[in-house]
Amino acid sequence: MGPFGNRSGGMGQQGQRRGLKLWPILLFGLYFGWYYFSHRSEASFTGRQQMLDSTAQEEAALGLQSYQEILQTSQVVRSGPLPQQVQDIAQRLVEAAPKVEKYLAEQAGVPASTDWSAYQWQVSVIESDQVNAFCLPGGKIAVYTGIVPVAANTDGLAVVMGHEIAHALMRHGGERMAQQKLVQIGSIAASMSTGEMDPGQRQMVMAAIGAGAQYGLLLPFSRSHESEADKVGLMLTAAACFNPQEAPRLWERMASLGKQKPPEFMSTHPAESTRIDQLNSWMGEAEQVRQHFCGESPSMQ
Repeated sequence: MGPFGNRSGGMGQQGQRRGLKLWPILLFGLYFGWYYFSHRSEASFTGRQQMLDSTAQEEAALGLQSYQEILQTSQVVRSGPLPQQVQDIAQRLVEAAPKVEKYLAEQAGVPASTDWSAYQWQVSVIESDQVNAFCLPGGKIAVYTGIVPVAANTDGLAVVMGHEIAHALMRHGGERMAQQKLVQIGSIAASMSTGEMDPGQRQMVMAAIGAGAQYGLLLPFSRSHESEADKVGLMLTAAACFNPQEAPRLWERMASLGKQKPPEFMSTHPAESTRIDQLNSWMGEAEQVRQHFCGESPSMQ
């Protein structure tokens, strides 16, 4: 066999391999631009541009389904003082939410546009060692008993719940669904673009694209949501006449748990030190909110 004999018979394996195809990337870029500009809106609490392709009612339906599944497989605490305490805190925060929306929307120069009909509030306490709480789209709240000692008091628990309620009010779940849709389509485009590359080279390129999406887009996006929920939740806490100064103290207690965590750039959440600094920087505004709605600030107590 001559030195070129294998090329004539094996074109499908190696000879036809080429470099990166640009047309799938260009098509994805055009689709991304159309998708972004046709699905963006102003978040009513902050005025931030957010990308959504679902309605609040659709998100609430998904939230209700997930909530029911979680409760069916969890030990729900139905008696004792804790469920009533959590219910009372949730009621105060929920009643404060439209006031905070109007207050912050006026400051941001945007309309108060929350579709309150999509929120059917419900709160449950779940027996678990998890130091956690959540609020799903549509207002389905759960507090795990494991977070109660860290919250330490009613104000601390209000800070936790205010943060979670803020996630639902800001429709962060809907934003994540829209983002995941774009990431999936982008992954398909990247796969098509590298389809004719050498397998080893293709694997390296796809790994680099995946790492870039993870650390350059997905994780920073998640951390920005957490910071936004920290701020809006802090204002909810203040407007509901809880002490917002308990917020940085809560994160000091969280940090003291000493749990091993990845570096901030590799995490879905900001580091405790970052959250404490941010909360302290917003504290003056939170005290103004409390004084506006409650006639007093924590420093007056």
